[in-house]
Amino acid sequence: MVVLQVALDLVQLDRAIQIAKEAVEGGVDWLEAGTPLIKSEGMRSVRELRKNFPDYEIVADMKTMDVGAAEVEMAAKAGATVVIVMGTSDDETIKDAIRAGRKYGARIMVDLLGVEDKVGRAEEVEALGVDYICHHVGVDQQMLAVTGVEDLRSICKAVGIPVAAAGGLNSETVAEVLDAGAEIIIVGGAITKAAKVTEATRIIRKAIDTRSVIKTSLFKKYGDKEIREALQKVSTPNIADAMHKKGVMLGIRPVNVPAKKLVGQALTVRCADGDWAKPVEAIDKAKKGEVIVINSGSGHMAVWGELATWSCVKKGVAGVVIDGAIRDVDTIQQLGFPAYARNISPHAGEPKGFGEIGVEIECGGQTVQNGDWIVGDESGVVVIPKARAKEVANRALDVFERENRIREEIQRGSTLGKVLELEKWEKVQG
Repeated sequence: MVVLQVALDLVQLDRAIQIAKEAVEGGVDWLEAGTPLIKSEGMRSVRELRKNFPDYEIVADMKTMDVGAAEVEMAAKAGATVVIVMGTSDDETIKDAIRAGRKYGARIMVDLLGVEDKVGRAEEVEALGVDYICHHVGVDQQMLAVTGVEDLRSICKAVGIPVAAAGGLNSETVAEVLDAGAEIIIVGGAITKAAKVTEATRIIRKAIDTRSVIKTSLFKKYGDKEIREALQKVSTPNIADAMHKKGVMLGIRPVNVPAKKLVGQALTVRCADGDWAKPVEAIDKAKKGEVIVINSGSGHMAVWGELATWSCVKKGVAGVVIDGAIRDVDTIQQLGFPAYARNISPHAGEPKGFGEIGVEIECGGQTVQNGDWIVGDESGVVVIPKARAKEVANRALDVFERENRIREEIQRGSTLGKVLELEKWEKVQG
Protein backbone atom coordinates (compact mmCIF):
# COMPACT_ATOMS: atom_id res chain seq x y z
CA MET A 1 0.00 0.00 0.00
CA VAL A 2 1.22 3.46 -0.89
CA VAL A 3 2.01 5.59 2.16
CA LEU A 4 0.49 9.07 2.48
CA GLN A 5 2.65 11.34 4.65
CA VAL A 6 1.60 14.84 5.69
CA ALA A 7 4.36 17.42 6.12
CA LEU A 8 3.39 19.68 9.01
CA ASP A 9 5.44 22.66 7.88
CA LEU A 10 4.01 25.15 10.35
CA VAL A 11 5.63 27.14 13.14
CA GLN A 12 2.78 26.84 15.67
CA LEU A 13 2.65 23.45 17.41
CA ASP A 14 -1.00 23.66 18.51
CA ARG A 15 -2.09 24.30 14.92
CA ALA A 16 0.09 21.44 13.69
CA ILE A 17 -1.47 19.00 16.16
CA GLN A 18 -5.01 20.05 15.22
CA ILE A 19 -4.27 19.72 11.50
CA ALA A 20 -2.67 16.32 12.14
CA LYS A 21 -5.82 15.12 13.90
CA GLU A 22 -7.97 16.16 10.96
CA ALA A 23 -5.52 14.63 8.47
CA VAL A 24 -5.56 11.31 10.35
CA GLU A 25 -9.35 11.29 10.03
CA GLY A 26 -8.89 11.75 6.29
CA GLY A 27 -6.55 8.79 5.87
CA VAL A 28 -2.97 9.96 6.42
CA ASP A 29 -0.49 7.19 7.33
CA TRP A 30 2.64 9.04 8.46
CA LEU A 31 2.94 12.37 10.31
CA GLU A 32 5.95 14.56 9.66
CA ALA A 33 7.27 17.18 12.02
CA GLY A 34 8.36 19.55 9.27
CA THR A 35 11.59 21.51 9.40
CA PRO A 36 9.87 24.85 10.22
CA LEU A 37 8.05 23.16 13.10
CA ILE A 38 11.23 21.57 14.43
CA LYS A 39 13.12 24.86 14.18
CA SER A 40 10.26 26.63 15.95
CA GLU A 41 9.43 24.11 18.67
CA GLY A 42 12.45 21.80 18.75
CA MET A 43 12.04 18.18 19.81
CA ARG A 44 8.89 19.15 21.68
CA SER A 45 7.12 18.98 18.32
CA VAL A 46 8.17 15.34 17.87
CA ARG A 47 7.27 14.46 21.46
CA GLU A 48 3.82 15.98 21.15
CA LEU A 49 3.15 14.16 17.89
CA ARG A 50 4.19 10.89 19.51
CA LYS A 51 2.03 11.62 22.56
CA ASN A 52 -1.04 12.45 20.48
CA PHE A 53 -0.52 9.73 17.86
CA PRO A 54 1.10 6.75 19.63
CA ASP A 55 0.34 4.27 16.83
CA TYR A 56 1.54 6.35 13.87
CA GLU A 57 4.88 6.65 12.16
CA ILE A 58 6.40 9.98 13.14
CA VAL A 59 8.87 11.49 10.70
CA ALA A 60 11.36 14.11 11.89
CA ASP A 61 12.48 16.27 8.96
CA MET A 62 15.74 17.28 10.61
CA LYS A 63 17.44 18.06 7.27
CA THR A 64 20.62 16.90 8.96
CA MET A 65 23.87 18.03 7.32
CA ASP A 66 26.34 17.21 10.10
CA VAL A 67 26.57 15.34 13.43
CA GLY A 68 24.25 12.68 12.04
CA ALA A 69 24.36 10.44 15.08
CA ALA A 70 23.51 13.21 17.55
CA GLU A 71 20.54 14.50 15.56
CA VAL A 72 19.12 11.05 14.87
CA GLU A 73 19.51 10.13 18.54
CA MET A 74 17.64 13.19 19.79
CA ALA A 75 14.83 12.73 17.25
CA ALA A 76 14.49 9.01 17.96
CA LYS A 77 14.44 9.52 21.71
CA ALA A 78 11.71 12.14 21.23
CA GLY A 79 9.59 9.56 19.41
CA ALA A 80 10.52 9.75 15.73
CA THR A 81 10.54 6.48 13.79
CA VAL A 82 11.93 8.04 10.59
CA VAL A 83 14.61 10.76 10.50
CA ILE A 84 15.52 12.74 7.38
CA VAL A 85 19.16 13.43 6.50
CA MET A 86 20.27 15.51 3.51
CA GLY A 87 21.87 13.79 0.54
CA THR A 88 24.30 16.67 0.19
CA SER A 89 25.85 15.78 3.55
CA ASP A 90 29.10 13.83 3.84
CA ASP A 91 29.01 10.03 3.59
CA GLU A 92 30.34 9.77 7.15
CA THR A 93 27.41 11.84 8.40
CA ILE A 94 24.98 9.47 6.70
CA LYS A 95 26.81 6.39 7.99
CA ASP A 96 26.75 7.71 11.53
CA ALA A 97 23.06 8.56 11.18
CA ILE A 98 22.37 4.98 10.09
CA ARG A 99 24.29 3.59 13.07
CA ALA A 100 22.35 5.80 15.48
CA GLY A 101 19.10 4.88 13.81
CA ARG A 102 19.75 1.18 14.31
CA LYS A 103 20.72 1.78 17.92
CA TYR A 104 17.66 3.88 18.82
CA GLY A 105 15.04 2.35 16.54
CA ALA A 106 14.69 4.91 13.77
CA ARG A 107 14.88 4.45 10.02
CA ILE A 108 16.80 6.89 7.82
CA MET A 109 15.42 8.74 4.82
CA VAL A 110 17.83 10.71 2.63
CA ASP A 111 16.49 13.86 0.97
CA LEU A 112 18.03 14.63 -2.43
CA LEU A 113 17.08 18.32 -2.39
CA GLY A 114 20.03 20.29 -3.79
CA VAL A 115 21.82 17.22 -5.18
CA GLU A 116 22.87 17.64 -8.82
CA ASP A 117 23.39 13.99 -9.79
CA LYS A 118 20.28 12.65 -8.10
CA VAL A 119 20.41 9.15 -9.57
CA GLY A 120 24.08 8.71 -8.77
CA ARG A 121 23.65 9.95 -5.21
CA ALA A 122 20.58 7.76 -4.71
CA GLU A 123 22.60 4.70 -5.66
CA GLU A 124 25.42 5.76 -3.33
CA VAL A 125 23.26 6.28 -0.25
CA GLU A 126 21.37 3.06 -0.91
CA ALA A 127 24.73 1.28 -0.81
CA LEU A 128 25.47 2.98 2.53
CA GLY A 129 22.36 1.36 3.98
CA VAL A 130 19.64 4.02 4.18
CA ASP A 131 16.01 2.91 4.34
CA TYR A 132 14.32 5.44 2.07
CA ILE A 133 15.19 8.04 -0.54
CA CYS A 134 13.19 11.24 -1.00
CA HIS A 135 12.98 13.09 -4.29
CA HIS A 136 12.09 16.59 -3.16
CA VAL A 137 11.11 19.59 -5.28
CA GLY A 138 11.71 22.61 -3.04
CA VAL A 139 9.13 25.33 -2.48
CA ASP A 140 11.08 27.92 -4.46
CA GLN A 141 11.34 25.50 -7.39
CA GLN A 142 7.61 24.78 -7.13
CA MET A 143 6.91 28.47 -7.61
CA LEU A 144 8.54 28.14 -11.03
CA ALA A 145 6.28 25.14 -11.80
CA VAL A 146 9.16 22.63 -11.64
CA THR A 147 7.92 19.03 -11.19
CA GLY A 148 11.04 16.85 -11.46
CA VAL A 149 8.98 13.81 -12.46
CA GLU A 150 11.59 12.47 -14.89
CA ASP A 151 14.30 12.63 -12.21
CA LEU A 152 11.95 10.75 -9.88
CA ARG A 153 11.32 8.10 -12.51
CA SER A 154 15.04 7.58 -13.06
CA ILE A 155 15.70 7.30 -9.31
CA CYS A 156 12.94 4.73 -8.85
CA LYS A 157 14.41 2.61 -11.64
CA ALA A 158 17.92 2.87 -10.21
CA VAL A 159 17.32 1.80 -6.61
CA GLY A 160 15.64 -1.06 -4.80
CA ILE A 161 14.48 0.76 -1.66
CA PRO A 162 11.24 2.76 -1.33
CA VAL A 163 11.33 6.24 -2.85
CA ALA A 164 9.31 9.14 -1.47
CA ALA A 165 8.09 12.06 -3.58
CA ALA A 166 7.64 15.52 -2.10
CA GLY A 167 7.02 19.01 -3.36
CA GLY A 168 3.70 20.62 -4.25
CA LEU A 169 1.81 17.35 -4.62
CA ASN A 170 -1.98 17.31 -4.60
CA SER A 171 -4.94 15.32 -5.92
CA GLU A 172 -4.15 16.43 -9.47
CA THR A 173 -0.49 15.37 -9.44
CA VAL A 174 -0.12 12.28 -7.23
CA ALA A 175 -1.05 9.89 -10.04
CA GLU A 176 1.92 11.11 -12.07
CA VAL A 177 4.46 10.48 -9.30
CA LEU A 178 2.91 7.11 -8.53
CA ASP A 179 3.33 6.19 -12.19
CA ALA A 180 6.98 7.23 -11.89
CA GLY A 181 7.43 4.69 -9.09
CA ALA A 182 7.05 6.59 -5.81
CA GLU A 183 5.84 4.51 -2.86
CA ILE A 184 5.63 7.29 -0.27
CA ILE A 185 3.64 10.41 -1.13
CA ILE A 186 4.53 13.44 0.97
CA VAL A 187 1.89 16.18 0.87
CA GLY A 188 2.20 19.53 2.59
CA GLY A 189 0.16 22.58 1.61
CA ALA A 190 -2.63 20.72 -0.19
CA ILE A 191 -3.55 19.37 3.26
CA THR A 192 -2.22 21.87 5.80
CA LYS A 193 -3.56 24.93 3.95
CA ALA A 194 -6.98 23.44 3.25
CA ALA A 195 -9.96 24.99 5.00
CA LYS A 196 -11.37 21.47 5.40
CA VAL A 197 -8.31 19.32 6.13
CA THR A 198 -10.13 16.00 6.52
CA GLU A 199 -11.98 16.43 3.24
CA ALA A 200 -8.83 17.50 1.38
CA THR A 201 -6.94 14.50 2.78
CA ARG A 202 -9.68 12.09 1.73
CA ILE A 203 -9.61 13.42 -1.81
CA ILE A 204 -5.83 12.94 -2.01
CA ARG A 205 -6.13 9.48 -0.45
CA LYS A 206 -8.69 8.59 -3.10
CA ALA A 207 -6.46 9.94 -5.87
CA ILE A 208 -3.65 7.73 -4.55
CA ASP A 209 -5.75 4.59 -4.12
CA THR A 210 -7.37 4.93 -7.55
CA ARG A 211 -4.23 6.34 -9.21
CA SER A 212 -6.39 8.97 -10.82
CA VAL A 213 -6.39 12.72 -11.35
CA ILE A 214 -9.02 14.41 -9.20
CA LYS A 215 -9.50 18.05 -10.11
CA THR A 216 -9.69 20.57 -7.32
CA SER A 217 -10.28 24.33 -7.40
CA LEU A 218 -7.00 25.11 -5.61
CA PHE A 219 -3.48 23.76 -5.13
CA LYS A 220 -2.55 23.85 -8.80
CA LYS A 221 0.90 25.09 -9.73
CA TYR A 222 0.66 27.30 -12.78
CA GLY A 223 3.02 27.59 -15.74
CA ASP A 224 3.47 30.35 -18.31
CA LYS A 225 0.20 29.73 -20.13
CA GLU A 226 -1.93 29.80 -16.99
CA ILE A 227 -0.63 32.99 -15.40
CA ARG A 228 -3.77 34.96 -16.20
CA GLU A 229 -5.96 32.23 -14.69
CA ALA A 230 -3.89 32.22 -11.51
CA LEU A 231 -3.91 36.01 -11.15
CA GLN A 232 -7.68 36.09 -11.60
CA LYS A 233 -8.01 33.94 -8.47
CA VAL A 234 -5.93 36.07 -6.12
CA SER A 235 -6.26 39.58 -4.73
CA THR A 236 -3.82 42.47 -4.93
CA PRO A 237 -3.13 42.06 -1.18
CA ASN A 238 -2.23 38.40 -1.84
CA ILE A 239 0.19 39.54 -4.56
CA ALA A 240 1.66 42.32 -2.42
CA ASP A 241 2.34 39.78 0.34
CA ALA A 242 3.87 37.38 -2.16
CA MET A 243 6.19 40.15 -3.42
CA HIS A 244 7.18 41.25 0.10
CA LYS A 245 5.13 44.45 -0.19
CA LYS A 246 6.70 45.43 -3.53
CA GLY A 247 4.88 46.35 -6.74
CA VAL A 248 2.01 48.38 -5.24
CA MET A 249 1.04 51.48 -7.22
CA LEU A 250 0.54 54.21 -4.63
CA GLY A 251 -2.35 56.59 -5.12
CA ILE A 252 -3.94 54.69 -8.03
CA ARG A 253 -7.57 53.82 -7.29
CA PRO A 254 -10.43 52.10 -9.11
CA VAL A 255 -12.89 54.30 -10.98
CA ASN A 256 -15.65 51.69 -10.69
CA VAL A 257 -17.35 51.05 -7.35
CA PRO A 258 -17.24 48.18 -6.73
CA ALA A 259 -14.04 47.78 -8.69
CA LYS A 260 -13.88 45.68 -11.83
CA LYS A 261 -11.09 43.10 -11.57
CA LEU A 262 -8.22 43.86 -13.91
CA VAL A 263 -5.65 41.35 -15.13
CA GLY A 264 -3.43 41.69 -18.18
CA GLN A 265 -0.02 42.54 -19.58
CA ALA A 266 0.99 46.15 -19.89
CA LEU A 267 1.27 48.34 -22.95
CA THR A 268 3.00 51.45 -21.62
CA VAL A 269 2.42 55.09 -22.54
CA ARG A 270 4.23 58.24 -21.49
CA CYS A 271 2.58 61.61 -22.20
CA ALA A 272 2.20 65.12 -20.82
CA ASP A 273 -0.62 66.22 -18.56
CA GLY A 274 -3.76 66.54 -20.71
CA ASP A 275 -2.07 65.38 -23.94
CA TRP A 276 -4.31 62.48 -24.87
CA ALA A 277 -2.86 61.72 -28.32
CA LYS A 278 -0.50 58.88 -27.32
CA PRO A 279 -3.01 57.20 -24.96
CA VAL A 280 -5.56 57.08 -27.79
CA GLU A 281 -2.96 55.91 -30.34
CA ALA A 282 -2.00 53.13 -27.92
CA ILE A 283 -5.49 51.65 -28.24
CA ASP A 284 -4.77 50.86 -31.90
CA LYS A 285 -1.49 49.19 -30.94
CA ALA A 286 -2.90 47.23 -27.99
CA LYS A 287 -3.64 43.52 -28.30
CA LYS A 288 -6.74 41.86 -26.94
CA GLY A 289 -6.36 41.32 -23.20
CA GLU A 290 -3.62 43.91 -22.69
CA VAL A 291 -3.78 46.76 -20.17
CA ILE A 292 -2.85 50.29 -21.25
CA VAL A 293 -0.71 51.83 -18.50
CA ILE A 294 -0.24 55.61 -18.76
CA ASN A 295 2.06 58.07 -17.04
CA SER A 296 0.76 61.60 -17.59
CA GLY A 297 2.82 63.15 -14.85
CA SER A 298 0.22 62.62 -12.09
CA GLY A 299 -1.64 65.51 -13.71
CA HIS A 300 -5.17 66.82 -13.30
CA MET A 301 -6.19 67.22 -16.95
CA ALA A 302 -7.83 64.06 -18.28
CA VAL A 303 -6.02 61.97 -20.88
CA TRP A 304 -8.82 59.38 -21.03
CA GLY A 305 -12.59 59.40 -21.29
CA GLU A 306 -15.73 57.81 -22.68
CA LEU A 307 -14.75 57.55 -26.34
CA ALA A 308 -11.36 56.00 -25.60
CA THR A 309 -13.15 53.53 -23.34
CA TRP A 310 -15.65 52.60 -26.03
CA SER A 311 -12.74 51.94 -28.40
CA CYS A 312 -11.16 49.58 -25.85
CA VAL A 313 -14.41 47.73 -25.21
CA LYS A 314 -14.88 47.08 -28.92
CA LYS A 315 -11.27 45.95 -29.34
CA GLY A 316 -11.08 43.77 -26.22
CA VAL A 317 -8.49 45.77 -24.29
CA ALA A 318 -8.55 44.53 -20.68
CA GLY A 319 -8.39 47.92 -18.94
CA VAL A 320 -6.50 51.13 -18.31
CA VAL A 321 -4.31 52.40 -15.46
CA ILE A 322 -3.46 56.10 -15.39
CA ASP A 323 -1.01 58.00 -13.22
CA GLY A 324 -2.94 61.12 -14.06
CA ALA A 325 -6.55 62.06 -14.68
CA ILE A 326 -9.59 60.38 -16.21
CA ARG A 327 -13.07 61.77 -17.00
CA ASP A 328 -16.55 60.54 -18.09
CA VAL A 329 -16.52 58.29 -15.06
CA ASP A 330 -20.29 57.73 -15.10
CA THR A 331 -20.20 56.23 -18.60
CA ILE A 332 -17.10 54.17 -17.85
CA GLN A 333 -18.90 52.74 -14.83
CA GLN A 334 -21.95 51.91 -16.94
CA LEU A 335 -19.73 50.12 -19.45
CA GLY A 336 -18.13 48.12 -16.64
CA PHE A 337 -14.68 48.80 -18.05
CA PRO A 338 -11.81 48.23 -15.58
CA ALA A 339 -10.28 51.69 -15.15
CA TYR A 340 -7.90 52.91 -12.46
CA ALA A 341 -6.51 56.41 -12.08
CA ARG A 342 -4.91 58.85 -9.66
CA ASN A 343 -7.27 61.75 -10.40
CA ILE A 344 -10.74 62.40 -11.79
CA SER A 345 -11.38 65.63 -13.70
CA PRO A 346 -13.90 66.84 -16.31
CA HIS A 347 -11.23 68.88 -18.05
CA ALA A 348 -9.30 67.35 -20.97
CA GLY A 349 -6.33 68.88 -22.71
CA GLU A 350 -5.34 68.77 -26.37
CA PRO A 351 -3.94 65.93 -28.53
CA LYS A 352 -0.48 67.42 -29.11
CA GLY A 353 1.26 64.09 -29.68
CA PHE A 354 4.19 64.46 -27.31
CA GLY A 355 5.24 61.25 -25.60
CA GLU A 356 6.07 57.61 -26.33
CA ILE A 357 4.42 54.20 -26.48
CA GLY A 358 6.03 50.96 -25.35
CA VAL A 359 8.78 52.48 -23.19
CA GLU A 360 9.66 52.02 -19.53
CA ILE A 361 7.55 54.31 -17.38
CA GLU A 362 6.77 55.06 -13.75
CA CYS A 363 3.21 54.56 -12.58
CA GLY A 364 2.19 55.02 -8.97
CA GLY A 365 5.84 55.00 -7.98
CA GLN A 366 6.50 51.64 -9.67
CA THR A 367 8.55 50.91 -12.76
CA VAL A 368 6.44 49.37 -15.52
CA GLN A 369 7.74 47.81 -18.72
CA ASN A 370 5.89 46.44 -21.71
CA GLY A 371 4.67 42.93 -20.93
CA ASP A 372 4.68 43.30 -17.14
CA TRP A 373 1.54 41.91 -15.52
CA ILE A 374 -0.97 44.35 -14.05
CA VAL A 375 -3.58 43.32 -11.49
CA GLY A 376 -6.21 45.66 -10.08
CA ASP A 377 -9.12 45.28 -7.67
CA GLU A 378 -10.89 47.13 -4.87
CA SER A 379 -7.63 47.44 -2.89
CA GLY A 380 -5.63 49.05 -5.71
CA VAL A 381 -3.18 48.06 -8.43
CA VAL A 382 0.04 46.01 -8.42
CA VAL A 383 2.61 45.40 -11.14
CA ILE A 384 4.47 42.11 -11.50
CA PRO A 385 7.68 42.07 -13.60
CA LYS A 386 7.09 39.72 -16.53
CA ALA A 387 10.23 37.72 -15.69
CA ARG A 388 8.73 36.85 -12.29
CA ALA A 389 5.10 36.43 -13.31
CA LYS A 390 4.89 32.63 -12.99
CA GLU A 391 6.71 32.63 -9.66
CA VAL A 392 4.68 35.49 -8.16
CA ALA A 393 1.39 34.01 -9.37
CA ASN A 394 2.18 30.75 -7.57
CA ARG A 395 3.41 32.52 -4.44
CA ALA A 396 0.22 34.61 -4.36
CA LEU A 397 -1.84 31.42 -4.60
CA ASP A 398 0.19 30.08 -1.69
CA VAL A 399 -0.71 33.17 0.36
CA PHE A 400 -4.36 32.80 -0.65
CA GLU A 401 -4.44 29.14 0.39
CA ARG A 402 -2.79 29.82 3.76
CA GLU A 403 -5.33 32.54 4.49
CA ASN A 404 -8.15 30.09 3.74
CA ARG A 405 -6.92 27.85 6.54
CA ILE A 406 -6.49 30.75 8.99
CA ARG A 407 -9.96 32.04 8.11
CA GLU A 408 -11.41 28.62 8.92
CA GLU A 409 -9.69 28.58 12.32
CA ILE A 410 -11.00 32.07 13.11
CA GLN A 411 -14.52 31.00 12.18
CA ARG A 412 -14.21 28.13 14.65
CA GLY A 413 -13.84 30.67 17.43
CA SER A 414 -10.19 31.69 17.45
CA THR A 415 -8.72 35.09 16.59
CA LEU A 416 -5.96 36.13 14.22
CA GLY A 417 -3.63 36.96 17.10
CA LYS A 418 -4.18 33.58 18.70
CA VAL A 419 -3.84 31.61 15.47
CA LEU A 420 -0.53 33.27 14.62
CA GLU A 421 0.68 33.46 18.22
CA LEU A 422 1.70 37.05 17.60
CA GLU A 423 3.07 37.84 21.04
CA LYS A 424 5.31 34.79 20.90
CA TRP A 425 6.71 35.82 17.53
CA GLU A 426 7.23 39.52 18.14
CA LYS A 427 10.79 40.57 17.48
CA VAL A 428 12.88 40.52 20.62
CA GLN A 429 14.30 43.96 21.33
CA GLY A 430 17.88 44.16 22.51
